[in-house]
Amino acid sequence: LDQILEQEGRNNRARYGYRCTAGAHRGASVEHRENTMAALKAAEESSKSAFIEFDVQYSKDSRIVVYHDKRMLRLYGNMRAIGNTTFAELSKITYGEIAAYDEVIGILRKKLNIEIKSQRDKQEDERLVDEIIADIQARKRDNDVLISSISSNVIKYVNRNYPNIPTGQVFWLKSSTYLHLEGLTKKLYEDLSATKANYLMLHVAN
Repeated sequence: LDQILEQEGRNNRARYGYRCTAGAHRGASVEHRENTMAALKAAEESSKSAFIEFDVQYSKDSRIVVYHDKRMLRLYGNMRAIGNTTFAELSKITYGEIAAYDEVIGILRKKLNIEIKSQRDKQEDERLVDEIIADIQARKRDNDVLISSISSNVIKYVNRNYPNIPTGQVFWLKSSTYLHLEGLTKKLYEDLSATKANYLMLHVAN
């Protein structure tokens, strides 16, 4: 932790009032379009972040692509779903901006938070987890990668089958964020405890 804090700059503690580690969410997504090769390369080269977060899911032809949303509407004005589009078609629609996992993993040396974008298909989610973890193990990067997901089933699967891989449960804003009722807060903490995650991340997805 001291090494990471030194890399980030000690001013972070004074700024936030507690120790924290800054990460590049979907790469350097302020300066570049999120999750693109440009964003990931910029995050790798920047001293602002100690780790890089990006999202993965399958294309129609089972290529693992780095993309957050289910559809391309928000970023590219196209209603097609990633999972119903081949990688070649995705490349054409996004003008070559959409990146494949196997294209980016080899150029990123920082610690990584790889978020599994669950499609609510248990077999597909588990296959994606297996493929990602097999790759990071082959690269001997087990200690560099945290697997996260909004799906508690994905996190439970990783914890059960790959206990040495750190995990993080992603939570949407809950009702307890706005309604400070003891019952709602207790339920949130019960949900957090149930994940048995090595790390916890609370963020709001766009």
